[in-house]
Amino acid sequence: MSSLEARQRQAQRVVSFIYVGIPLIFLALVLWVSAASDEGPAKWAAALVPVAVLAAGWRWRAKSRYRPVRWPRAGFLLGGVAALLTAFDAKVLGADGLTAWALPITVAGAIVGTGFGRYGFRVLMMPAIPELADSEYELSFRMRGLTRLRMSIGAEQVTLHEQMVLQTLDGESTVREKSYPLTALTGVYAVTLSGSERLKYPVAMKLAPASSPGPALILQAQGEDWVLPQNEAPAIAEILERRIATARTH
Repeated sequence: MSSLEARQRQAQRVVSFIYVGIPLIFLALVLWVSAASDEGPAKWAAALVPVAVLAAGWRWRAKSRYRPVRWPRAGFLLGGVAALLTAFDAKVLGADGLTAWALPITVAGAIVGTGFGRYGFRVLMMPAIPELADSEYELSFRMRGLTRLRMSIGAEQVTLHEQMVLQTLDGESTVREKSYPLTALTGVYAVTLSGSERLKYPVAMKLAPASSPGPALILQAQGEDWVLPQNEAPAIAEILERRIATARTH
């Protein structure tokens, strides 16, 4: 088994736990609380909520299993919601002892879910290897330093996006992301920064990456240049070159 295959197998196990395993645990807890309740046959109706969450998780998994940047957020939501609704169902069914722990349980569920999501992301993405280019994943890399800028590499395009609003240099419009078709990229280079460079970007950002000593990725497309501080720039450059070559043959 190759390194990439091992990563993918382990990451997908984590993905299955987040999107399907957490709702199943939610369902099991609700059934357990229902079985201990004296509310009569109607108590089993409480299981409809975790069944709905399970169905939603299954569908969400199909849409997100190859987008690792979504996994921590999904873990946070599913873990927190499952824990909160378990406590709520316990209150409805008369298990007041569990209700008193509703807030800590909810926070713990969100933290555990987020932790699993981040673990799955790290398993797949760290360290970056050129073979990732041959996978189905939308790859995501955060820039070095105090910045919210992230680069996503899909099968057909590369996108630079910031969690804050981006503004064009002329100030006439605002965008959250800048995308280029892979076939429009004219240059991809890995370089080393000294930290004294003054970096300029095609769009003005609220929190743009600053120059710092270490590897960086130069991205050229449609007459625009990006110098992106990133510790894994050499591997990312090769990933981009492979995906560009694949995009140009299709």
